[in-house]
Amino acid sequence: MNAGIEIRDSERELDRFRRRLAILGVFVLVLFSLLFLRFLYLQVLQHGHYSTLADANRISILPIAPHRGIIVDRNGVMLAHNYSAYTLEITPNKVESLEATIDELAAIVEITPRDRRRFRKLLDESKRFESLPIRTRLSDEEIARFAVHRYRFPGVEAKARLFRQYPQGEMFSHVVGHIGRINQREVEQLENDGRLANYRGSDYLGKTGLEQSYE
Repeated sequence: MNAGIEIRDSERELDRFRRRLAILGVFVLVLFSLLFLRFLYLQVLQHGHYSTLADANRISILPIAPHRGIIVDRNGVMLAHNYSAYTLEITPNKVESLEATIDELAAIVEITPRDRRRFRKLLDESKRFESLPIRTRLSDEEIARFAVHRYRFPGVEAKARLFRQYPQGEMFSHVVGHIGRINQREVEQLENDGRLANYRGSDYLGKTGLEQSYE
């Protein structure tokens, strides 16, 4: 009689185990179904959206400064042309202490009092998220020294820039004119004229003479 009771108890335990196993199986099936549906939603239905977000994270659009045209006279004599040189630029809002950073940079490359005054003037006229030159026309040796210490200066970059040169000097300066950095008043004027977008990536415009008339 005890054997019969034990068999029935074993059968009940087995049935109970099977029910639990079935419930667990259903739970696992539902879980995997939900995961599959989520995967389907993300990879198929939302693929375009997340692909766009991924591209936005790895791709940034930066304006490229246009090259100013070469100016020659009717005999082909060069009056104005471009040459490339490196500048050392600081983005103020990426630097904790501007003065301390400039002092540390001065131990690596030459930064004169005039460079400092010009930088402060540009800082007063510009937005803090714009990169501003603290030194222009760096030598290859100075670029190499800065590259070694680059990791110490977040917010400071060496950039290749185009500079304007006038081979004839002052001889034709009143006709050729000159270029200069865009100031805040000119930014507002360009914005009012709807031409500001044409100057994205460029910091300079013609101020006088042919340089101005060819803008």
